[in-house]
Order: sequence, then structure tokens, then C-alpha cells
Amino acid sequence: MSPPKENVSLLFKLYCLTVMTLVAATYTVVLRYTRTVGTELYFSMTAVCITEVIKLFLSVGILAKETGSLSRLITSLKENVFGSPTELLKLSVSSLVYGLQNNMAFVALSNLDAAVYQVTYQLKIPCTALCTVLMLNRTLSKLQWFSVFMLCGGVTLVQWKPAQATKVQVEQNPWLGFGAIAVAVLCSGFAGVYFEKVLKSSDTSLWVRNIQMYLSGIVVTLFGVYMSDGAQVLEKGFFYGYTYYVWFVIFLASVGGLYTSVVVKYTDNIMKGFSAAAAIVLSTMASVALFGLQITVTFSLGALLVCVSIYLYGLPRQDTMKIQPSETKSSKERLATV
Repeated sequence: MSPPKENVSLLFKLYCLTVMTLVAATYTVVLRYTRTVGTELYFSMTAVCITEVIKLFLSVGILAKETGSLSRLITSLKENVFGSPTELLKLSVSSLVYGLQNNMAFVALSNLDAAVYQVTYQLKIPCTALCTVLMLNRTLSKLQWFSVFMLCGGVTLVQWKPAQATKVQVEQNPWLGFGAIAVAVLCSGFAGVYFEKVLKSSDTSLWVRNIQMYLSGIVVTLFGVYMSDGAQVLEKGFFYGYTYYVWFVIFLASVGGLYTSVVVKYTDNIMKGFSAAAAIVLSTMASVALFGLQITVTFSLGALLVCVSIYLYGLPRQDTMKIQPSETKSSKERLATV
């Protein structure tokens, strides 16, 4: 059973919901803006790398507060981070996959409207559900599986006749954008479940695990910078093309991920689902205003189905998320019976 939520006021829950919604919607819209406006396009992999650095420093700060003193912080880092190369290697898998996912978000939003991206990216829910069944030996309710298929149907409608943005003048490749989302969705599902499995394999602090992952992430993304844009970065500089909007995207990406853990602690799945649906609505409104997005009937119906499916997936259920012993039912048997 999952630990009970701490008893907090409704006002604080609404605050968490509002911030999470605004961060999700704003990140998508501003990132799209930075990739379609301006002549000096920045190197996306460098932004991913800086995000990992900021997350590392934030996690060290939170761990320092958790340990209570500098000496305990240093001891914890020595024992759990620098003294555990095996654990660092284990978390490097998540770092590699998350790094690829974050870079694919830049590729996708360079070629697709923010609203289309926001709706299509919700395919991470069925992908995560499948990874949960296969990797954590969990079962899902019939309602959850129904909502998963409904979500896939909604995304199909959105992609049937994609909404077009009339104010975007840069050259775009929708198929490249859809391919990037597909890779990002697969990475999100696998990396999230893998990280959860590593977390539950020991009593190590969440923030220690984050530090291990972000250290590996910095190495992975620096290697990615060298492989993808190494020559141009050396010629033009690491921060070429950076504007205040780019730094704002990095800030949202850095704080957003850490803030999500706070939201998960104090809210429930229904509120998270409502937040995701609200982010889709806000992204759509912003895309109409900023990029001249032309809403189609299929897009509207598909987005509605996605929002409803997210709500249904998060409804309270009994024992559907409980980890089952692997010997009672194999993953294939569970999938066959659904």
C-alpha cells in the first residue's frame, strides 16, 4: 500500500495544482516559441546539460537541509555517491534515457505546435502503464485499460488532421516531430518505471538518488553535446543563441521536475489528471494567440477524449497498484487476461 498523503489544506492543494499546471503549459509554449522565433537558434543539447547541472545543485541543497549539517552532507555524499560506483552506473541508465527524452522534446517542439505536442505526449500514460505491468509486476483495473485505449483513440484523432499554426514561418517536418514524440514517450515510460524500481530496491534517500542520476546525466549530456554539435559549439560557443526565453525554459525544466515530487506527495491522481487536462487547454489557448493555431473538429474531439481518459485513469481504485508476487502471475498472463 502507498503511504497516506499528509493532511494539508485544500488551499495548499489548489496552489500545488495551479503551479504544476502553469509550469507544464508554460514550458511547452515557451520552448516552442524559442524554437520557432529568432534567427540564432541555440543548441538544444546544451540546454539539457545546463538543466541537469541546476537540478544537481538544487538536489544537493535539499539533501543538505535533510541531513541537517555540512558534515553529515559530506558523509552522505562520500558513502552514497562517490563511494558507490555501482549505484552511479545503475542510475546512468535513467540519465541516458532521460537525456534522450529531453532532447526529443526540443526536436518535437521545433516541428509541431505546442498544443499538438501536449496532447500527443500524453501517450506516456499507456507506455508507463505497460512498463509498470512488465517491470514492477503490477496489475491495472479494467477501467484503467479502457482509459488507456480511449487516450490512444484521442491522440489518433488529433493526428488525423493536425491543427496548423499560421503564424509560424520556419520550415517544419511534422513526421520528424511525431517520431520525436514517439521516442520521448517510450523514454518517459521506461525511465520513470526504472527509476521507481531502483528507488524501491533500497532505503536510500530520494535526493541521493537524484544526485546520482544528475551526475551521470551531466556526463551523458556533455557527451551528447560533443557528438551532435561539437564542432559548432567550439566555433560559436556553448551559450550561442541564448536569450532570456531560453533561460526561462531551462528554469522551468529544472524546477518543474523537482516540484513534481512535492506535488505527488500532497495531492492525488485525480488532481494530477485535472492538471494535465488543464495544461492541454492552456497550451491550446496560448497556441491560438501566439502561433495562429487553427483548431479543427478532430483536434477538439481528440483532445476531449484525452482529457477524459486522463481523469478516468486517475480515479481511486482498490488494490490495482499493489505490487503482486512475480510467481503468482507472469506479465504475459496478466496482459492476456485484460
